[in-house]
Amino acid sequence: MSLSPIWKSPFTDFTGAIVSHQWGGRCADMEMRALDCLEAYGLDRGVKKCETLITDFQECALRKKEMGRIVAMHHERRRQYNAGERSKEDRYAPPPKPESF
Repeated sequence: MSLSPIWKSPFTDFTGAIVSHQWGGRCADMEMRALDCLEAYGLDRGVKKCETLITDFQECALRKKEMGRIVAMHHERRRQYNAGERSKEDRYAPPPKPESF
C-alpha cells in the first residue's frame, strides 16, 4: 500500500495538499496525529500500530456512525408517526430554545 503517486512532478506536489484536512477543518488535529504516527512507524508497520488513530480520523472525516444515528432516528420517528404514536404536529421534537447551548 503506497500513498505516493507513481510519477512525481511539481503538479503532484502542488495538488497533494488539496485532499487533506489541514486547511482548518475539525479533523485537522486527528489527521496530523495519524500521519505523524504513520511517519514514525513507516507505512507497512504504521497501518497496524496506528490503527486506532486512523479509524478515529476516518470517523471524523466520513461521519459514518453519526449519519447512521441520524438515519435510525429518522426511521424511528417515521415508524412512530405511521403507527399513530405521534401526531402530525408532534412528528419532530421541538427545537431547543435560542442560545441554550
